[in-house]
Amino acid sequence: MDSRRVLIFRTVARAGSISAGARELGWTQPAVSQHLRALEREVGGPLLVRGAGGVDLTEAGRRLLAHADAVAAHLEAAAAELDDLAQLRSGSARMASFPSGSAVIVPSALAALAVAAPEIEVSLVEAEPPEAAALVRSGAVDLALVFGYQEDRAEEALVAVPLAEDPIRLVLPADVAAVPRRLAELEDRLWVAGCERCRGHLVACAARAGFVPRIRHVTDDYVVVQALVARGLAVAVLPETALSAFRHPGVRTEELPELGSRRIDVLHRRGIERVPAVAALLAALQVAGPVAGPVAVGAIRSGSRSA
Repeated sequence: MDSRRVLIFRTVARAGSISAGARELGWTQPAVSQHLRALEREVGGPLLVRGAGGVDLTEAGRRLLAHADAVAAHLEAAAAELDDLAQLRSGSARMASFPSGSAVIVPSALAALAVAAPEIEVSLVEAEPPEAAALVRSGAVDLALVFGYQEDRAEEALVAVPLAEDPIRLVLPADVAAVPRRLAELEDRLWVAGCERCRGHLVACAARAGFVPRIRHVTDDYVVVQALVARGLAVAVLPETALSAFRHPGVRTEELPELGSRRIDVLHRRGIERVPAVAALLAALQVAGPVAGPVAVGAIRSGSRSA
C-alpha cells in the first residue's frame, strides 16, 4: 500500500466525506477520489461506501482506519522528536579528547553547553589523537579534540576545524641556576618525553638545533613529567594546555621560539556538523579555546566564535 494514500483515506474517513477531506487537504475532489480508487485497487476491495450524506466505512475501511491512525500518531511523534532535536530541546553528541584537552578545554565547553541546551547529552571518552581519529572514522564518536605538530600527517579523510595554536614551553627545575636561551644549550641534559607525537616533535626540534636529545624517561602523564623535572632528574617540553591543567610548584617554564607550537583541531566526518546537537557542541568547543575561560552561551546557539 502507498502510505500517502493511506493517510489521504484517513483524512476523508475522519472528515466524513470526500469533499470535506479534499478541503482539509487543500486538494481537488477528483484528485482525492483518484487516490482512493487506487488505494482500493491495492487492498483488493472497497473501503468507503459513497452516499449523498458523505461516506461510510466498510469493514475493511474500519480496520485500515485503525492502522492509519497508528501511522499518523507515529508520524506526529517523529515530527515532535525532530523538532525537539532541531530546537536543541533534546539530542546527544559523543566526543573524544586528549588528556590535557579533557582537563582544560572540554569542561568549559560542556558547562556552557549545559546552560545553553541542558537537554543535550554529551558523552566523553579520552583518547590520544590517532585513536581519537579512528573513533571518528568508525562512527563511534561524532567529534574528536586532537592536537598535531608540523611534522604530523593530516587526517585527509576527516574534516579538521582549527581551534587554536598551543605554544610549547621548556620545563626546568624551579631552582635551575642558568636559564638557557637556545635549545642547543640543553644538549647534555637528560630528557623526559611524552607520547609518540610529542616525542617526535622534541626530536625534530633538537635535530634543527644540531643534537639528539638523551631521552631517559617516557610518559604520557604531564603530572609525572613535571614531578621528574621538579626533582632535577630531567628537563622536558610541555604544551601550554598541559601546564594550564596542572602546574607543579617545583618547576619553571621558559619560552624558546625554537619549540614552536602544536595545533588543536576538532575532527569530524563530513556532514555530521549539520546535526543540531553536534553543531552546538562544536560551537562550544570553538568558543572555549585552548585556555578555557568563561564561554558566551549565545555563541553556542549561533555557532560562532567570540573574540
